[in-house]
Amino acid sequence: MNGRPVDVLLTHGYRLYEDPHELAVMKPYPALGILYISAHLKAKGLRVAVHDSTFSDRAAFVAALERERPPVVGIYVNLMTRGNALEMIASARERGVRVVLGGPDPANHAQRYLDAGADVVVIGEGEVAMEELIPVLSGGDVGAGSLGGIRGIVFRDAAGMMVRTPTRETIRDLDGQPFPDRDAIDLPRYVATWREHHGKGAVSLITARGCPYTCTWCSHAVYGYTHRRRSPQNVADEVELIIERYAPDMLWYADDVFTIHRTWLLQYAAELARRGIRIPFETISREDRLDEEIVKTLSEMGCQRLWVGAESGSQRILDAMKRRTDAQRVPEVVALLRRHGIETGMFIMLGYDGEEVTDLEDTVRMLKRADPDVFLTTVAYPIAGTPYAATVSDRIVPLKEWAAGSDRDRTVAGRHSRRFYSYATRWMVGEVGVHQERRRGGDPRRMAKAYLNARLGRLGMRLTQTEVEPATPGT
Repeated sequence: MNGRPVDVLLTHGYRLYEDPHELAVMKPYPALGILYISAHLKAKGLRVAVHDSTFSDRAAFVAALERERPPVVGIYVNLMTRGNALEMIASARERGVRVVLGGPDPANHAQRYLDAGADVVVIGEGEVAMEELIPVLSGGDVGAGSLGGIRGIVFRDAAGMMVRTPTRETIRDLDGQPFPDRDAIDLPRYVATWREHHGKGAVSLITARGCPYTCTWCSHAVYGYTHRRRSPQNVADEVELIIERYAPDMLWYADDVFTIHRTWLLQYAAELARRGIRIPFETISREDRLDEEIVKTLSEMGCQRLWVGAESGSQRILDAMKRRTDAQRVPEVVALLRRHGIETGMFIMLGYDGEEVTDLEDTVRMLKRADPDVFLTTVAYPIAGTPYAATVSDRIVPLKEWAAGSDRDRTVAGRHSRRFYSYATRWMVGEVGVHQERRRGGDPRRMAKAYLNARLGRLGMRLTQTEVEPATPGT
């Protein structure tokens, strides 16, 4: 920083080498949110340092605080990073640094984070909020008179009362925002890590912000139910820059629903073709936003794998989730993708409120019919602030102390037990595995292993079918 002090240090709490699950996957992506904020603040003339914690540890964060000596630190926090973020808050406060938090977890648990030492929690987009907060916090005046005029934040006034200011308007012109400040971090290391473990280096980007769908279990804490798109030309400009500067083998479009806007997608595909760009990519969509023309277009653009949020094969459960998708059509969509040379990944959610064995059986039948290349399962957990959490609010049971866990460490009293769903997952994976091995004439040993897991899983389900989650942890 040429000897001049920075105005803010931006960081996050994700640490790859401290998470066994993430180490097993080895598909790290940078936190685009803080890179967008960094680019915005720099464009406004502020001096910004970014500490990317992905490949480092707590000691490195402390070293960054002491090296940069910022008056303000901004920390992005999600479900995975609560514990690390709490440590970082303490480290910053020990050094007299003001702490601003953003991201979905602080938005859902603002009071808890303020109690833990944060000065301000930002609700919504962070670019303009941070632009307005930094001068106030740097000056040391954090009373209601100075902070109260900044929209979209939560803080405590001089009397210790929690103050929530009016909602901040979202940024309408996304094309007017600079691209993420990828040069502030060691992005080539991300690409190299992907390439080392998966043979292909990847870079992520987003083409839009927000999701208008009403799935009851999904958090809209940052963007609400808005949906705003960048222009096809603006996104293509960013892709050209990514290819020129970082030479990835593939892209990850991190949109909630990449194909949500039909006209935009067709225009974007045409813009890429006009520029002679065809680079492999993965992304996420939904059954209802895919048809022959869209899938054909995705294939021509270079789509290698599309992740479909199927969630359940039971239409009853999908309707309860307000998912607005058709379980019967999912296999048709997978077949359509396969015809155009696109692999399918699928997300499946077990344990949603009211689910019974018959619903799980519907899901297994759907998976067999669809035959996706890969599917991932999770057991539903009530994320604070969601309609699902509100529905089961009187039955939510924390499995860990708040500071030691996350919303993932919450269960719902009265539903099937965690043991039951462990067996159900084993049965589902095994049952579908047997089906796939049989259809493809696979290795008899793999088929036998899948068969055994399916039988053991089903037996375990029968033995635990009457078990329910207790109202008190550990009982």
